[in-house]
Amino acid sequence: MPVLASIETYRIAVPLKKPFKTALRTVEAAEAVIVHLTTQDGRSGFGEAPPTHVITGETLDSIERAVHVIGAGLIGMDVRRREQLFEKLHKTLVGNTSAKAAVDMALYDLIAQQAGMPLTQFLGGYRESIGTDYTVSVNAPEEMAQDAADYEQQGFTVLKVKVGIDTPEQDLKRIQAIRERVGNTVTLRLDANQGWDPKSAVRIINQMENAGFNIELIEQPVPAHDIEGMKFVTDNTLTPIMADESVFSSVDAKRVLELRAADLINIKLMKAGGIHRAMKINALAEAFGVPCMTGSMIETKLGLSAAAHFAASQPNITRFDFDAPLMLKEDLLPGGIQYSGKAIRFSDEPGLGIDAERFLETLRERRG
Repeated sequence: MPVLASIETYRIAVPLKKPFKTALRTVEAAEAVIVHLTTQDGRSGFGEAPPTHVITGETLDSIERAVHVIGAGLIGMDVRRREQLFEKLHKTLVGNTSAKAAVDMALYDLIAQQAGMPLTQFLGGYRESIGTDYTVSVNAPEEMAQDAADYEQQGFTVLKVKVGIDTPEQDLKRIQAIRERVGNTVTLRLDANQGWDPKSAVRIINQMENAGFNIELIEQPVPAHDIEGMKFVTDNTLTPIMADESVFSSVDAKRVLELRAADLINIKLMKAGGIHRAMKINALAEAFGVPCMTGSMIETKLGLSAAAHFAASQPNITRFDFDAPLMLKEDLLPGGIQYSGKAIRFSDEPGLGIDAERFLETLRERRG
């Protein structure tokens, strides 16, 4: 029977090739809690949650505890009754969105296996492959320009540039240095991670527009709570503005969409609480005619596999920010999505396509 039988958690830490710097933090290793769900008929489902405390407020300890509280309420439930499962998942605890997302991923992995379909097909099957951008961490202008050139040489045609760490004027120098190095053939999108105030954002974006830097979009230019400030930026610039940290839930999305405070929304499973809630945010945005991007925190290929399956399944998700596994020194996951440069492809295996036996062996070895 496809009844949930057990839940286990493991902790992992995978070093990055280079420190990842944003206006909010610097990360040197991808830490995460891995969730393993089993059913009575012998299937395994997996999920992942990183401790992004500056965004979701969660730590490794809080995630692990929350996962076991949620899991205790789900054991004995039938995975075929998925609306009951997700209702129980989200009512068990307030907040704890990353912990919920990890359990949600593992449930969807099992549900799609039960259906005998890859998860992206189970969710909608809109695309067979997608392409990711690559992120340029915030550093001195010369270093960022060199990084951008290196990523262009590796075949990445869309770069997501982190800004907002010091002054808007310094950010202008960063973008100028990058444009001078890579030219206009590379698409640039900027992410300020809440680093500007509304008036500074309008000033710096207008300067970039007048300079012909041709920026595709600006992500979360102002603090997450300042929806009116984000609307001010949206109304007073030509460059599309994307909401990220401002949108965790469909309630958040509704406010942004009704105010026309942003032109796009970035959906992340760790903010939304998993695929089930992410689907609702995307459907709401689509109803307002607002396209979405799907991104991630600093996660391994497990979390990105779930996010990529979700993103590829929906026509309203038009942009993909799935470079985190490419930043890591090693890949622990046997199976899942496969990278070929910027291209991401999906296997024909059901669920997330993970080799459960090999993955569990790796997790247990690292646990010691």
